[in-house]
Amino acid sequence: MTLDVVVPTYNRSHLLRRTIQSLLAAPIPAYLQVTIIVVDNNSKDDTAQAVAEFGKPVDRSLVYVRELQQGSSHSRNAGIAAGRSELIGFIDDDEEIEENWFRVVAREFANPDIDFIGGCYLANWSAPAPEWLPPGYHAAIGVVPPKPRAPFDSKFAGNLMGGNAVVRRSVYERIGTYSTRLGRSGKGLLSEEDAEFCRRLQANSVPGMYVPDLAIYHYIPGERLTRHYHRRWVFWRAVSQGVLDRELKENFRYIFGIPRYKFGSALRGIVRSLAYRFFPRKQGEAFANELATWDLLGFIYGKHFIRIEKYYATST
Repeated sequence: MTLDVVVPTYNRSHLLRRTIQSLLAAPIPAYLQVTIIVVDNNSKDDTAQAVAEFGKPVDRSLVYVRELQQGSSHSRNAGIAAGRSELIGFIDDDEEIEENWFRVVAREFANPDIDFIGGCYLANWSAPAPEWLPPGYHAAIGVVPPKPRAPFDSKFAGNLMGGNAVVRRSVYERIGTYSTRLGRSGKGLLSEEDAEFCRRLQANSVPGMYVPDLAIYHYIPGERLTRHYHRRWVFWRAVSQGVLDRELKENFRYIFGIPRYKFGSALRGIVRSLAYRFFPRKQGEAFANELATWDLLGFIYGKHFIRIEKYYATST
Protein backbone atom coordinates (compact mmCIF):
# COMPACT_ATOMS: atom_id res chain seq x y z
CA MET A 1 0.00 0.00 0.00
CA THR A 2 1.41 3.41 -0.98
CA LEU A 3 0.48 6.82 0.44
CA ASP A 4 1.38 10.40 -0.55
CA VAL A 5 0.81 12.97 2.21
CA VAL A 6 0.39 16.42 0.64
CA VAL A 7 1.20 19.43 2.84
CA PRO A 8 0.34 22.78 1.17
CA THR A 9 2.16 25.67 2.82
CA TYR A 10 2.43 29.44 2.58
CA ASN A 11 4.72 31.58 4.79
CA ARG A 12 4.44 29.41 7.91
CA SER A 13 7.83 27.71 8.09
CA HIS A 14 7.88 27.90 11.90
CA LEU A 15 4.72 25.77 12.04
CA LEU A 16 5.63 23.65 9.01
CA ARG A 17 8.68 22.30 10.83
CA ARG A 18 6.40 20.90 13.53
CA THR A 19 4.07 19.42 10.90
CA ILE A 20 6.92 17.64 9.13
CA GLN A 21 8.38 16.44 12.41
CA SER A 22 5.06 14.83 13.36
CA LEU A 23 4.87 13.11 9.96
CA LEU A 24 8.40 11.79 10.38
CA ALA A 25 7.94 10.63 13.97
CA ALA A 26 4.67 8.70 13.61
CA PRO A 27 5.14 4.93 13.19
CA ILE A 28 4.38 3.43 9.77
CA PRO A 29 3.07 -0.14 9.36
CA ALA A 30 5.49 -2.41 7.51
CA TYR A 31 3.17 -2.79 4.51
CA LEU A 32 2.68 0.98 3.99
CA GLN A 33 5.10 3.11 1.94
CA VAL A 34 4.86 6.86 2.65
CA THR A 35 5.96 9.91 0.66
CA ILE A 36 5.56 13.37 2.20
CA ILE A 37 5.05 16.07 -0.45
CA VAL A 38 5.45 19.65 0.77
CA VAL A 39 3.91 22.11 -1.73
CA ASP A 40 5.38 25.59 -1.31
CA ASN A 41 2.82 28.09 -2.64
CA ASN A 42 5.17 31.04 -3.31
CA SER A 43 6.29 31.47 0.29
CA LYS A 44 8.51 34.47 1.04
CA ASP A 45 10.00 33.00 4.22
CA ASP A 46 12.51 30.15 4.64
CA THR A 47 10.09 27.34 3.74
CA ALA A 48 12.49 25.69 1.28
CA GLN A 49 15.25 25.71 3.89
CA ALA A 50 12.88 24.31 6.52
CA VAL A 51 12.16 21.29 4.33
CA ALA A 52 15.84 20.82 3.43
CA GLU A 53 16.77 20.72 7.13
CA PHE A 54 15.16 17.30 7.47
CA GLY A 55 17.44 15.75 4.85
CA LYS A 56 16.50 12.31 3.52
CA PRO A 57 14.49 10.29 6.05
CA VAL A 58 15.36 6.59 6.27
CA ASP A 59 11.93 4.95 6.22
CA ARG A 60 9.88 7.46 4.20
CA SER A 61 10.42 10.00 1.44
CA LEU A 62 10.28 13.80 1.75
CA VAL A 63 9.71 15.79 -1.46
CA TYR A 64 9.64 19.57 -1.98
CA VAL A 65 7.42 21.03 -4.73
CA ARG A 66 6.92 24.69 -5.60
CA GLU A 67 3.54 25.80 -7.00
CA LEU A 68 3.58 29.27 -8.55
CA GLN A 69 -0.17 29.73 -8.98
CA GLN A 70 -1.53 31.13 -5.73
CA GLY A 71 -4.32 29.35 -3.88
CA SER A 72 -4.98 26.37 -1.63
CA SER A 73 -6.74 24.42 -4.39
CA HIS A 74 -3.83 24.96 -6.78
CA SER A 75 -1.46 23.70 -4.06
CA ARG A 76 -3.46 20.58 -3.38
CA ASN A 77 -3.81 19.81 -7.06
CA ALA A 78 -0.06 20.29 -7.53
CA GLY A 79 0.57 17.80 -4.73
CA ILE A 80 -1.76 15.27 -6.34
CA ALA A 81 0.05 15.67 -9.68
CA ALA A 82 3.49 15.38 -8.08
CA GLY A 83 2.85 11.98 -6.52
CA ARG A 84 2.21 8.48 -7.79
CA SER A 85 0.84 6.63 -4.75
CA GLU A 86 -2.54 4.90 -4.72
CA LEU A 87 -3.63 6.90 -1.65
CA ILE A 88 -3.38 10.67 -1.22
CA GLY A 89 -3.57 12.23 2.25
CA PHE A 90 -3.83 15.93 3.09
CA ILE A 91 -2.49 17.75 6.15
CA ASP A 92 -2.27 21.52 6.61
CA ASP A 93 0.93 23.31 7.59
CA ASP A 94 -0.40 24.29 11.03
CA GLU A 95 -1.24 20.74 12.08
CA GLU A 96 0.44 17.76 13.68
CA ILE A 97 -0.82 14.23 13.21
CA GLU A 98 -1.72 11.97 16.12
CA GLU A 99 0.89 9.21 16.42
CA ASN A 100 -1.47 6.47 15.16
CA TRP A 101 -2.50 8.40 12.03
CA PHE A 102 -0.64 6.15 9.57
CA ARG A 103 -1.89 3.01 11.31
CA VAL A 104 -5.47 4.23 11.01
CA VAL A 105 -4.99 4.96 7.29
CA ALA A 106 -3.59 1.48 6.67
CA ARG A 107 -6.38 -0.15 8.68
CA GLU A 108 -9.19 1.67 6.88
CA PHE A 109 -7.90 1.21 3.32
CA ALA A 110 -7.38 -2.50 3.85
CA ASN A 111 -11.10 -2.48 3.04
CA PRO A 112 -11.33 -2.13 -0.77
CA ASP A 113 -14.87 -0.79 -0.47
CA ILE A 114 -13.67 2.49 1.15
CA ASP A 115 -12.49 5.19 -1.25
CA PHE A 116 -11.94 8.08 1.17
CA ILE A 117 -11.83 8.88 4.87
CA GLY A 118 -11.84 11.99 7.04
CA GLY A 119 -11.34 12.59 10.74
CA CYS A 120 -11.38 15.03 13.63
CA TYR A 121 -9.46 18.24 14.46
CA LEU A 122 -8.26 18.53 18.04
CA ALA A 123 -7.21 21.91 19.43
CA ASN A 124 -3.60 22.85 20.05
CA TRP A 125 -4.27 26.13 21.88
CA SER A 126 -1.72 28.94 21.84
CA ALA A 127 -3.77 30.80 24.48
CA PRO A 128 -6.69 29.94 26.77
CA ALA A 129 -10.03 29.69 24.98
CA PRO A 130 -12.26 32.73 25.76
CA GLU A 131 -15.61 32.18 27.45
CA TRP A 132 -17.51 33.80 24.57
CA LEU A 133 -16.53 31.20 21.96
CA PRO A 134 -19.80 30.53 20.10
CA PRO A 135 -21.20 26.98 20.11
CA GLY A 136 -21.80 25.63 16.63
CA TYR A 137 -18.90 27.60 15.11
CA HIS A 138 -15.93 25.40 16.03
CA ALA A 139 -14.78 25.38 12.40
CA ALA A 140 -14.00 29.11 12.63
CA ILE A 141 -10.93 28.25 14.68
CA GLY A 142 -10.36 24.89 13.04
CA VAL A 143 -11.64 22.58 15.76
CA VAL A 144 -13.88 19.64 14.82
CA PRO A 145 -14.59 17.44 17.87
CA PRO A 146 -14.80 13.68 17.30
CA LYS A 147 -18.15 12.28 16.18
CA PRO A 148 -19.28 8.65 16.04
CA ARG A 149 -17.99 6.62 13.12
CA ALA A 150 -20.37 7.05 10.17
CA PRO A 151 -20.57 6.83 6.37
CA PHE A 152 -19.66 10.04 4.56
CA ASP A 153 -22.93 10.11 2.63
CA SER A 154 -25.53 12.85 2.06
CA LYS A 155 -26.92 12.27 5.56
CA PHE A 156 -23.60 13.06 7.25
CA ALA A 157 -23.60 16.44 9.02
CA GLY A 158 -20.30 17.86 7.83
CA ASN A 159 -17.76 18.05 5.02
CA LEU A 160 -14.65 16.13 4.12
CA MET A 161 -12.21 18.77 5.35
CA GLY A 162 -8.96 18.93 3.43
CA GLY A 163 -6.77 19.35 6.50
CA ASN A 164 -7.34 15.75 7.55
CA ALA A 165 -8.41 13.51 4.70
CA VAL A 166 -7.18 10.55 2.67
CA VAL A 167 -8.57 9.73 -0.79
CA ARG A 168 -7.79 7.05 -3.34
CA ARG A 169 -6.07 8.48 -6.42
CA SER A 170 -8.65 6.73 -8.59
CA VAL A 171 -11.32 9.02 -7.12
CA TYR A 172 -9.61 12.15 -8.49
CA GLU A 173 -9.21 10.45 -11.85
CA ARG A 174 -12.94 9.76 -11.81
CA ILE A 175 -14.49 13.03 -10.55
CA GLY A 176 -11.68 15.59 -10.85
CA THR A 177 -9.54 17.50 -8.35
CA TYR A 178 -10.21 20.61 -6.21
CA SER A 179 -12.04 23.58 -7.69
CA THR A 180 -9.71 26.51 -8.31
CA ARG A 181 -12.73 28.86 -8.34
CA LEU A 182 -12.81 28.42 -4.57
CA GLY A 183 -10.16 28.15 -1.88
CA ARG A 184 -7.89 30.60 -0.06
CA SER A 185 -5.60 32.65 -2.29
CA GLY A 186 -3.11 35.24 -1.01
CA LYS A 187 -5.18 37.70 1.04
CA GLY A 188 -8.44 36.27 -0.31
CA LEU A 189 -10.83 34.52 2.04
CA LEU A 190 -13.05 32.54 -0.32
CA SER A 191 -13.26 28.93 0.80
CA GLU A 192 -15.69 25.99 0.46
CA GLU A 193 -13.47 24.02 -1.93
CA ASP A 194 -13.84 21.17 0.57
CA ALA A 195 -17.64 21.43 0.54
CA GLU A 196 -17.73 21.51 -3.26
CA PHE A 197 -15.50 18.44 -3.50
CA CYS A 198 -17.53 16.64 -0.82
CA ARG A 199 -20.74 17.29 -2.77
CA ARG A 200 -19.15 15.77 -5.87
CA LEU A 201 -18.14 12.71 -3.87
CA GLN A 202 -21.70 12.28 -2.62
CA ALA A 203 -23.29 13.02 -6.01
CA ASN A 204 -21.16 10.28 -7.55
CA SER A 205 -21.90 7.83 -4.70
CA VAL A 206 -18.22 7.46 -3.82
CA PRO A 207 -18.05 5.34 -0.64
CA GLY A 208 -16.31 7.06 2.26
CA MET A 209 -16.16 6.95 6.04
CA TYR A 210 -15.79 9.42 8.87
CA VAL A 211 -13.20 7.86 11.20
CA PRO A 212 -12.97 9.52 14.64
CA ASP A 213 -9.50 8.15 15.45
CA LEU A 214 -8.02 9.69 12.30
CA ALA A 215 -6.96 12.68 14.37
CA ILE A 216 -4.80 15.77 13.96
CA TYR A 217 -3.83 18.56 16.36
CA HIS A 218 -4.59 21.99 14.90
CA TYR A 219 -2.64 25.00 16.13
CA ILE A 220 -5.01 27.80 17.20
CA PRO A 221 -3.19 31.19 17.10
CA GLY A 222 -4.28 34.02 19.36
CA GLU A 223 -5.52 36.17 16.46
CA ARG A 224 -8.31 33.66 15.84
CA LEU A 225 -9.57 34.08 19.38
CA THR A 226 -11.28 37.42 18.72
CA ARG A 227 -14.85 38.35 17.87
CA HIS A 228 -13.62 40.29 14.84
CA TYR A 229 -12.00 37.17 13.41
CA HIS A 230 -15.17 35.12 13.92
CA ARG A 231 -17.37 37.72 12.23
CA ARG A 232 -14.97 37.92 9.30
CA TRP A 233 -14.66 34.13 9.00
CA VAL A 234 -18.42 33.52 9.11
CA PHE A 235 -19.10 36.28 6.58
CA TRP A 236 -16.55 35.00 4.04
CA ARG A 237 -17.52 31.38 4.49
CA ALA A 238 -21.08 32.43 3.68
CA VAL A 239 -19.84 34.43 0.67
CA SER A 240 -18.15 31.25 -0.55
CA GLN A 241 -21.34 29.27 0.01
CA GLY A 242 -23.26 31.86 -2.00
CA VAL A 243 -20.78 31.57 -4.88
CA LEU A 244 -21.04 27.78 -4.76
CA ASP A 245 -24.84 27.98 -4.67
CA ARG A 246 -24.86 29.56 -8.12
CA GLU A 247 -23.92 26.14 -9.49
CA LEU A 248 -24.92 23.66 -6.76
CA LYS A 249 -28.15 24.54 -4.98
CA GLU A 250 -29.07 23.17 -1.60
CA ASN A 251 -32.12 20.95 -1.14
CA PHE A 252 -34.20 23.68 0.56
CA ARG A 253 -36.87 26.17 -0.40
CA TYR A 254 -35.51 29.52 -1.65
CA ILE A 255 -36.63 33.14 -1.30
CA PHE A 256 -35.01 35.68 -3.65
CA GLY A 257 -32.34 33.11 -4.45
CA ILE A 258 -31.47 32.55 -0.77
CA PRO A 259 -32.31 29.38 1.22
CA ARG A 260 -35.32 30.26 3.34
CA TYR A 261 -33.84 28.83 6.54
CA LYS A 262 -31.08 31.49 6.51
CA PHE A 263 -33.65 34.27 6.90
CA GLY A 264 -35.26 32.42 9.80
CA SER A 265 -31.91 31.79 11.49
CA ALA A 266 -30.90 35.44 11.16
CA LEU A 267 -34.22 36.72 12.53
CA ARG A 268 -34.16 34.33 15.49
CA GLY A 269 -30.52 35.22 16.03
CA ILE A 270 -31.23 38.95 16.29
CA VAL A 271 -33.97 38.39 18.88
CA ARG A 272 -31.99 35.88 20.92
CA SER A 273 -28.71 37.83 20.85
CA LEU A 274 -30.51 40.85 22.33
CA ALA A 275 -32.11 38.68 25.00
CA TYR A 276 -28.88 36.91 25.94
CA ARG A 277 -27.04 40.20 26.53
CA PHE A 278 -28.75 40.32 29.93
CA PHE A 279 -27.19 36.97 30.91
CA PRO A 280 -23.37 37.19 31.33
CA ARG A 281 -23.03 33.41 31.38
CA LYS A 282 -24.64 33.21 27.94
CA GLN A 283 -21.89 35.10 26.08
CA GLY A 284 -21.25 32.24 23.69
CA GLU A 285 -24.92 31.75 22.82
CA ALA A 286 -25.41 35.50 22.32
CA PHE A 287 -22.45 35.72 19.96
CA ALA A 288 -23.55 32.61 18.04
CA ASN A 289 -26.92 34.21 17.40
CA GLU A 290 -25.27 37.41 16.18
CA LEU A 291 -23.18 35.39 13.72
CA ALA A 292 -26.34 34.08 12.06
CA THR A 293 -26.88 37.58 10.66
CA TRP A 294 -23.33 37.74 9.28
CA ASP A 295 -23.98 34.37 7.68
CA LEU A 296 -27.07 35.68 5.86
CA LEU A 297 -25.36 38.88 4.70
CA GLY A 298 -22.35 36.98 3.40
CA PHE A 299 -24.49 34.50 1.48
CA ILE A 300 -26.47 37.30 -0.19
CA TYR A 301 -23.24 39.05 -1.21
CA GLY A 302 -21.71 35.85 -2.56
CA LYS A 303 -24.83 34.76 -4.42
CA HIS A 304 -25.79 38.05 -6.06
CA PHE A 305 -22.93 40.56 -6.01
CA ILE A 306 -19.36 39.25 -5.95
CA ARG A 307 -17.48 38.88 -9.25
CA ILE A 308 -15.07 35.97 -8.94
CA GLU A 309 -12.58 37.05 -11.60
CA LYS A 310 -12.26 40.59 -10.19
CA TYR A 311 -12.01 39.21 -6.64
CA TYR A 312 -9.06 36.96 -7.42
CA ALA A 313 -7.35 39.66 -9.46
CA THR A 314 -7.26 41.96 -6.41
CA SER A 315 -6.62 39.39 -3.64
CA THR A 316 -3.45 37.66 -4.83
